[in-house]
Amino acid sequence: MSEHEHHHHHKHDHGHPPAAEPQMQDAGTAALAEALRSSFTIVKVVMVIMVAAFFISGCFQVGPSEKAVILRFGKPVGQGQKALLGSGMHWSFPYPIDEVVRIPITEQQIVRSTVGWYFTTAAAEASGQEPFPAQSLDPARDGYAITADRNIIHARATLYYHIDDPIRYVFSFESASNTIQNVLNNSLLYTAAHFKVDDALYNDFSGFQDAVTRRVSDVVEQQQLGVVIDNCQIQNIIPPRQLKDIFSQVITSRENRNKAITDAKSAANDIVVSAGARAASIVYVAESDRTRYLASINADARRFNELLPQYNSNPGLFAQQWLVPAIGNTLTNADKWFVPERMDGKPRELRLQLNRELPPPRTAEK
Repeated sequence: MSEHEHHHHHKHDHGHPPAAEPQMQDAGTAALAEALRSSFTIVKVVMVIMVAAFFISGCFQVGPSEKAVILRFGKPVGQGQKALLGSGMHWSFPYPIDEVVRIPITEQQIVRSTVGWYFTTAAAEASGQEPFPAQSLDPARDGYAITADRNIIHARATLYYHIDDPIRYVFSFESASNTIQNVLNNSLLYTAAHFKVDDALYNDFSGFQDAVTRRVSDVVEQQQLGVVIDNCQIQNIIPPRQLKDIFSQVITSRENRNKAITDAKSAANDIVVSAGARAASIVYVAESDRTRYLASINADARRFNELLPQYNSNPGLFAQQWLVPAIGNTLTNADKWFVPERMDGKPRELRLQLNRELPPPRTAEK
């Protein structure tokens, strides 16, 4: 075959392709189109599912004892009380568009002080084991409180409160619970500085606890934190552990002193009671004697009034009648007689009037 013929044959091959090639291209295009249609359908279904999941994920439940606030890009949706969502089902855009902040209303909140207590660990407290005290208190690790008489004590407090104004509680402070904890720490140290160590530890512990509660309530009200204080408990107020033995001696001395005072008061009470009984007895005897004396005087007065007419009728005879019996009664048991001298110095004449002895009475027979 010549070169011309060969070229002509080659041109003939390119200008006239086989009849099966267009059929293969049509089948491939159809398959590709079908694959694209199936993929697009799957993509649509997936997008619908994603959109549905997106909206469903925005549903949330608010419990009966709480409120909720929706933050959209960090700002509350609504103003004032309208921003609060009550119990039930609600919807919001999923994070990061919206964020749901739940606020417990009736649930009691608890916060504990972080100052005033010696260093320990949660594991040691849970097991009830006290860490061995160091030789001296370490201010870098150990917390403490200073009393009004410049003594050191360890004290910690637990505060119970509930939220009264949720909007202010959530949005007025970056962390309201931390703010309340700072208020509790401040109140604990402030109150300790106004109590003497004996009062805080022994004499007026309830007063110390009440003072801490009042301080917390006053500061919370002044700062308008949106909470109401329910209770504040002071736990385990103790002296520094390094001085435990010394404080024990002080306690023993105080108990002995109190015992001595109690015994003295008991003895004083016994003496007062005894003296009162004796005084009442003396008064009773005196009243009885007075009554008898008055009765005797009244009897004598009545007797004298009865004898007065006889005396007035014949004084001499009356005197003789009463003188003789009186002398007889007086000289009944006398063994010596004393005759006083006369004022003029003359001798006194003593005369005895003796009656002869009466004869014995005669009997009926004689």
